[in-house]
Amino acid sequence: MRLTISSTALASRLSALSKVFSSKNSLPILDCYLFEVNGNHLTITASDSENIMTTNIQLDETCDSGVFAVNNQTILDAVKELPEQPLTLDVDMTTFAIKVIYQNGVYNFTGQSGEEFPKFQSLPENATSIIIDSKTLNNDISRSIFATANEELRPVMNGIFFDLSQDTLAIVASDGHKLVKTKSKNIKSDNPLSFILPKKPATLLKNVLQKNDDDIIIRFDDRNANIIFSDGTLSCRLIEGRYPNYNSVIPQDNPNQLTIDRLVLIGVLKRVLPFASDSSQQIRLHIEMGKVVISSEDVDFYTSAQEEIVCDYNGNIMDIGFKGTSLMEILSHLDCEEVVLKLADPSRPCLILPAEQPENEDILMLIMPMLLND
Repeated sequence: MRLTISSTALASRLSALSKVFSSKNSLPILDCYLFEVNGNHLTITASDSENIMTTNIQLDETCDSGVFAVNNQTILDAVKELPEQPLTLDVDMTTFAIKVIYQNGVYNFTGQSGEEFPKFQSLPENATSIIIDSKTLNNDISRSIFATANEELRPVMNGIFFDLSQDTLAIVASDGHKLVKTKSKNIKSDNPLSFILPKKPATLLKNVLQKNDDDIIIRFDDRNANIIFSDGTLSCRLIEGRYPNYNSVIPQDNPNQLTIDRLVLIGVLKRVLPFASDSSQQIRLHIEMGKVVISSEDVDFYTSAQEEIVCDYNGNIMDIGFKGTSLMEILSHLDCEEVVLKLADPSRPCLILPAEQPENEDILMLIMPMLLND
């Protein structure tokens, strides 16, 4: 069997799929890409047994159809450094000897049969489907994945929660110290539905979704999901269990409101945070009308830093502490000019919102304060 394909197209698709592979596989075949050729259509698949990702490519020319598997490192190393040019893959379907012919040379290596490659269990016909545009899904995953946890005792916290109601689709992530919730107002369902997408398939999606308005179809049942995007699919197992009631931890009335330039605040944190204690990473905000003083201190090494910036504040004078790295993460995953911090007192959660919400979306982030040692 012989097929011709663009070198850069092949390299980019293999590179995207390479993130599926696991360092510890139960089956040797899971170290391989599966190539399925049907006419002028090529499907490449990678799997770690829990996640199966495919990509589709139109071939320049082919003369046959067939299925074979190739070690992921062998084929990726062979093509990733080649400049743009047509590649010809000549595959002996009896011995699985593979010859890759390019402009000034040739690679020879051996593949294997693809018959043992695992297939994803198909979803039932009555599986639930939702449609969301690629840009929205990409933004929501990118905005929330940093807030997921890494816990063995509560695995439900290790994924992104999709909560579909009659009014909105809420996408939520939390590790117990910080929380991100994005509500998409133009996606809704007559019947409340939900699922928890694990962190790995969420990361894989973030890497392949384009920032355009192509529709993404998500089909899911109680255990599995199948996500169909413009040039491929991702099938994965979902995290089973009941996600905590995230709305119960979001305060409804934080009367003290601070509005501040997001990039200015990030810049101050970058300058002040290196002087904080390595163990706590605590920074202090002294907030009063018209200004906020941001400071840090490490009593063990006699280091400290303090900087004052202007702000718009309507509330009581307050001193509140946060983990500086967590506050930086939250601010870095927003893309607005100004943020609003809604505060109640130094012991209650702080809400961080964009000063202007994106169209048809409602973004909310929450951070728990740290006890100040006065």
